[in-house]
Amino acid sequence: MALPRLTSRLFSPMRSSLCRLTPSISIAAARPFSSSSPALNQNAAVASKTDSLVELAKARRTIYQLGKNSPVPDSKIEELVNAAILNVPSAFNTQSTRLLVLLHRDHECLWDVVIGVFQNLVKTGAIPEQVWQQQTLPKLEGFKAGVGTILFYEDPSHIKPFSEKFSLYKDQFQPWAEHSNAMHQYFLWTGLESLGFGANLQHYNPLIDAPVAKQWDVPSNWRLLAQLVFGSPEGSPGEKIQKPTEERVKIYGKQ
Repeated sequence: MALPRLTSRLFSPMRSSLCRLTPSISIAAARPFSSSSPALNQNAAVASKTDSLVELAKARRTIYQLGKNSPVPDSKIEELVNAAILNVPSAFNTQSTRLLVLLHRDHECLWDVVIGVFQNLVKTGAIPEQVWQQQTLPKLEGFKAGVGTILFYEDPSHIKPFSEKFSLYKDQFQPWAEHSNAMHQYFLWTGLESLGFGANLQHYNPLIDAPVAKQWDVPSNWRLLAQLVFGSPEGSPGEKIQKPTEERVKIYGKQ
């Protein structure tokens, strides 16, 4: 049976012995995320919007040093999440992306869960003790120091009917869904930057899938793809070396 699409609420976390969770926050109906006044010159207005988009894209960088000084109330984060889930496109309008938003204590709990997973790996010898103490643990504690984490899932029950109906493309629906999921990631990463947050994207799946699903009652068939960690920016992004655009872009028919 297909599960309903998550559009307007966060998960209601279940109590467990792993940590103490705070009550869930219901996301209100999405309100306009931004507004603009009519421009006297339409071309100038279009150029201004494009420039703003480019500036936001430039500003979106990986920030690892995060703090808990949120620049906005939680309601603005909720608005942004709703804007993503309602406006980011998906192939054939499958709408298969699911978001689990963890803030404050629930965010800290998530990274305690991840730390516990890796501690077990250290005990089995899969991760050397020195690497754990000097590299992995400080990194995970750095994520925990932030404000929140958005976990990105895919619900295969909303993909399967389309792959069966359109058999010619049946092998493409999963990668197409992942493309849409990535657009949600980029939208929210850039949007968080516009709100004044720093963020970084992590991929601890599938190591953390089972304990996270248990802790927050996530349907077992949902596939975890990425984790976007965010908080107040307490450091600067590293140097980013760009390859020449001439090697990466081809344009034909230019006038």
